[in-house]
Amino acid sequence: MSKIDEAQQILKELGLPTAQQNEISAYTLLALCTMKPRGRWSKATRTSQTISKGIMAFCRQIYNKEYAPNTREIFRWHVLHQFVQARITDYNPDNPNLPVNSPRAHYAINEEALKAIHAFGTNAWKEKAAKFKSKVGDLSKKYKKARKQTLIPVKLNEHTTVELSAGKHNEVQAAVVHDFASRFAKGSEVLYLGDTADKDLYLDKVALMKLGIQITEHRKLPDVILYLREKNWLYLIEAVTSHGPVSPKRFVELEEMLNNCKSGKIYVSAFPDFAEFRKHTTNIAWETEVWIVDSPEHLIHFNGDKFMGPR
Repeated sequence: MSKIDEAQQILKELGLPTAQQNEISAYTLLALCTMKPRGRWSKATRTSQTISKGIMAFCRQIYNKEYAPNTREIFRWHVLHQFVQARITDYNPDNPNLPVNSPRAHYAINEEALKAIHAFGTNAWKEKAAKFKSKVGDLSKKYKKARKQTLIPVKLNEHTTVELSAGKHNEVQAAVVHDFASRFAKGSEVLYLGDTADKDLYLDKVALMKLGIQITEHRKLPDVILYLREKNWLYLIEAVTSHGPVSPKRFVELEEMLNNCKSGKIYVSAFPDFAEFRKHTTNIAWETEVWIVDSPEHLIHFNGDKFMGPR
């Protein structure tokens, strides 16, 4: 195996989550252990390093791996933060009193982790890795447990309940299914529900295709699609937090994508509160609806000639 492969194997067996078993994480571990391409893990050493002048410089000088300056925050928040949580890395070991945003912030491989790493490639490795995990815990298991505790259950119908990952965007989507649908699309069925962690969490592909909606790899469906069968109305709903509302541009995109769909189309932008709504008021398409989670019994109609219904 290459040193990158070996580093990834170490991270996996020390209990790091899958997201921290990637290439950038492997390079980070190599830098923290000052491990060169032909080095032995038994000779790994512990030196305190900053991100830019330490870890990133090591990647460039020793492995000819160049990372752009703006990658610094990826190292910080998507690698080192988790390394510290997993206790394989110490934060500011030379000066624990440094302020959080100090330019002198530094990291070093944890001494207990280093003892285990020294055994990689030997018969003692499995035992050492297991001992380390039993002592400090398995971060991947902690993450899974924490995620399970924060999932948002969404009841789609009498027989189907799905769980959305935690986050404001998915909270809005859950409110659309539970609160919007019961008030303004009573009797409707969910045909599509995305998730920030799983784009196609729930997809009734057969029903959508029967309505003339082609499902392709490159299509960009709204966050939630409801279908009211008795009126043949299709509700196309965007949950607005990090992503935008049904803007004029998005309206045209959806109309083109739904060109073969003969159902009546109702476009809705769903906001968590009025503060978020106010940020987007100039970018909401006419002939669409606005619904706000904090005021679930009301709609704002962005049209002048009629209330909610197909256009």
